[in-house]
Amino acid sequence: MRMHGASSLSILIALGFVLVASAGCAKVSPWERDLLARRDMAWEPDSLEAKRESHVYFSKEASMPGGSGGGGGCGCN
Repeated sequence: MRMHGASSLSILIALGFVLVASAGCAKVSPWERDLLARRDMAWEPDSLEAKRESHVYFSKEASMPGGSGGGGGCGCN
């Protein structure tokens, strides 16, 4: 009967996780959407800077041994 206690505990943990995760959901009113659609509210407000940072990161990571990326760390790929 030990298995029954473990399964009910996992169900309680899963239910607790769902309750905590659902607490972060919020209904956004139509008049509030303009604030969320602003350019500075984006994950990457400057797309050109985000592309540059991505290229620099890729160039540095590709130079490390054992990585799956090809090319060297010179940034010329």
